[in-house]
Amino acid sequence: MRPAPVIRLTQRLSVPFDYPVVFTRGLFEPANSLLADTLDRLHEGRRHRLMVCLDAGVLRTYPELPRRLTATIRAHRDRLELAGPIVTVVGGERSKDNLNTATRLVRAMQARRLCRHSVVLVVGGGSVLDVAGFAASLVHRGLRVVRVPTTVAAQDDVGVGVKTGVDAFGAKNFLGTFAPPFAVLNDFDFLDRLPHREWVAGLSEAFKVALIKDKPFFIWLCRNAALLNARDRAAMEQAVVRCAKLHLDHIRTGGDPFETGSARPLDFGHWSAHQLEVMSGYRLRHGEAVAMGIALDMVIAWRLGFVGESDLAALLDGLRASGLPAWTPLLESRARNGKLAILNGLESFREHLGGELTLSLPCPVGRRTEIHELPKALVVTAIRELQVHNGLGAARLPAPAGTRRRSAPERWPTSAIV
Repeated sequence: MRPAPVIRLTQRLSVPFDYPVVFTRGLFEPANSLLADTLDRLHEGRRHRLMVCLDAGVLRTYPELPRRLTATIRAHRDRLELAGPIVTVVGGERSKDNLNTATRLVRAMQARRLCRHSVVLVVGGGSVLDVAGFAASLVHRGLRVVRVPTTVAAQDDVGVGVKTGVDAFGAKNFLGTFAPPFAVLNDFDFLDRLPHREWVAGLSEAFKVALIKDKPFFIWLCRNAALLNARDRAAMEQAVVRCAKLHLDHIRTGGDPFETGSARPLDFGHWSAHQLEVMSGYRLRHGEAVAMGIALDMVIAWRLGFVGESDLAALLDGLRASGLPAWTPLLESRARNGKLAILNGLESFREHLGGELTLSLPCPVGRRTEIHELPKALVVTAIRELQVHNGLGAARLPAPAGTRRRSAPERWPTSAIV
């Protein structure tokens, strides 16, 4: 019997994405045409219908914002139209811990009869950007989203990327989509009234990307850590723009913008950070957990001989000076079976990556390498050493055999950052 003939058709698609990422002040001033100009950038000759999603935390800090936002839309009524009342979204991880918020937003989009050319304007922190972007990506298979990030972490990391997500089934970002925004409009004015904890939390993403991609930026962060902690506006603006640019460069040139492979360089330090967030009941800010995650992975990189002890000391000193934590007792917590609870993060991270564990580590600072195995004994040792480095142990442990000591990094002028 002859085998049945096989007819094989191959389809290959290439869909380009482009979106502006703008940094400014006074975005929602009626005289400012930036919002209208951005929505009109395709020159489609239509009025743009907007549904506005506003972070409840931002509303508490800026009670005048709905009036200003509405006035801005009215001032450009020839190009902009507000589709229904502004929708307030609970901020923080609570907005992502189930599908309730996303479902409510989908219903609001349906009630406003949004079409694929309508715009969802999301004003808020990273969690609100995530959940509102997720909801918008499902309606009509994707509405246009304009993000207005309002925190340091949202402006230098979350807001400029191509991902959305919500937490589900006990896992962070278990559900999500890849949905590049139509535009990202960063207004530095929103940073001025941030609680100090939020001000410094977003700096961990800057340390993260600098350690694996930009040694001069890492040096600058360490040298200016105290200035950043003192809420110097100019220094923070430089840090945010540089960090965002590095994230954008990686997404554009890294060869895997939708993460079909197993490597996630921008998730350096995140395997333990995500687990720490869950273990803390999300009392830890994401940025705080990331700071401790990169500190732990930096100790691991030192133990493996990828970085020098001076690099490790520079990071820990820089984190402390900037106001970020490098240690939590949660790192020592044990599960019911007696094993370190933090190790559960490795398995969750492996599943999230697609089956193969791939961890990015600096090698040396400013460049990266990938490892595919992380012995539990090494994690235990790294936790003990991190505890000692944070002044919670008797004495500093000796350097691992074969580690090459590096001299202190050269000075890098602030003016070189942009």
